[in-house]
Amino acid sequence: MAEPHATTRAGTEVPVAHAEPTAWGLTPTAWVALAMIAVFAILLWKKVPAAIGKALDAKIAAIREQLDEAAALRQEAEALKAEYQAKADAAEAEAAAMIDRAHGEAKAIVAKANADAEALVERRAKMAEDKIAAEERTAIAGLRATAANAASQAAAKLIAERNDAASDAKLVDSAIAGLAKG
Repeated sequence: MAEPHATTRAGTEVPVAHAEPTAWGLTPTAWVALAMIAVFAILLWKKVPAAIGKALDAKIAAIREQLDEAAALRQEAEALKAEYQAKADAAEAEAAAMIDRAHGEAKAIVAKANADAEALVERRAKMAEDKIAAEERTAIAGLRATAANAASQAAAKLIAERNDAASDAKLVDSAIAGLAKG
């Protein structure tokens, strides 16, 4: 149906009616509807909706397969995580045990070192005491020897001063006579 359109020309309004074009008695809207029906008929005849459904079903199956695979991978990852967590816990416990053993060994080493140091100090003190005693004995013997030597020199000097050659001869003769009797 044509609607009259109003146009304005120099202040006057003149209604103008346009006629719609038709082909074989059909309007453009009817032709569009007919073309759409033909397209839908061809699509149904070529089974396009079934092909689209198959494609969508295949895509759905692929997605389900990927989801199943992802779930399996997740379970595998959780199992690996649990395994590594158990290994980490075991390693932690082993490290704690090693630290405890190391502390015990360190205490034993320190105790042995203290005992060895005390024994060394005692041995060195005894050696020092023995060395001091030996030095004392050596000093006393040296002092006695020096005193005996000084006494013999003093006696020799006194004898030399008090006795002359005549008294020496008399002393030697009496010593010889004493030897002959004994």
